[in-house]
Amino acid sequence: MVSTGSPPEATAAWVDWVDWAVERFGHSLRIACSLAVEDCLLVDAVAERAAKLGLARERSPSVFVLDTGRLHEESYQVLEALRERYDLEFDVKFPSPERLEPLLRAKGALSFFASTEARRECCAVRKVEPLGRALLGASAWMTGQRRTQAVTRAELPVLERDEAHGGLAKVNPLALVNDVELRAEVERRRVVVHPLHGRGYPSIGCAPCTRAVSPGEDARAGRWWWEDPAHKECGLHPARVTPRAGSDT
Repeated sequence: MVSTGSPPEATAAWVDWVDWAVERFGHSLRIACSLAVEDCLLVDAVAERAAKLGLARERSPSVFVLDTGRLHEESYQVLEALRERYDLEFDVKFPSPERLEPLLRAKGALSFFASTEARRECCAVRKVEPLGRALLGASAWMTGQRRTQAVTRAELPVLERDEAHGGLAKVNPLALVNDVELRAEVERRRVVVHPLHGRGYPSIGCAPCTRAVSPGEDARAGRWWWEDPAHKECGLHPARVTPRAGSDT
């Protein structure tokens, strides 16, 4: 039995971290769901633990999805499959019209291709601001980030303090899980899998900013592929890039 007080050891099994977070934070825990397989796995584990604890829907952690207005059609199919399977609250957040409409009027619908700064501006409106609303009233949130996904996540901790959102606990249970382990867990639990994963998309984002990757490419090479890999975060999570030896940066 996982203690509801102290968190597990950093090297504990990923599901022990899920169990601890569900028991420790209950309804004040928010599960970030990009609809990619990592997040679907977490939703499955959270729902399982909440059910074992006998938590009613209103006392269980809730799941939030950031609908940027530019998602793939398949992403909505996955969302509906999750809604049907799990007795959890799914909170879908959209960009604020007061911020999105001026951006579109001033810079058009494809401004994110112009520069990294322009892309981050788009992400700030479509993702970062809605995230703040999704976390209102939360004590903690959980993500499906993994260290092996990108150079920006190589130093990802399993548990961290999110200073950008008032010091919330941020739990990344899958941080140390590799690709082989992930596939095994997904198959064992028969988790909902996004159709695009089978078409060469290891990472799922907005349709215009996501492409399939080639064998051997970084898992997030298909995200904002026109940018330097060290810049490939949208602002939801801080980039953690360890400078190479001899680098001035």
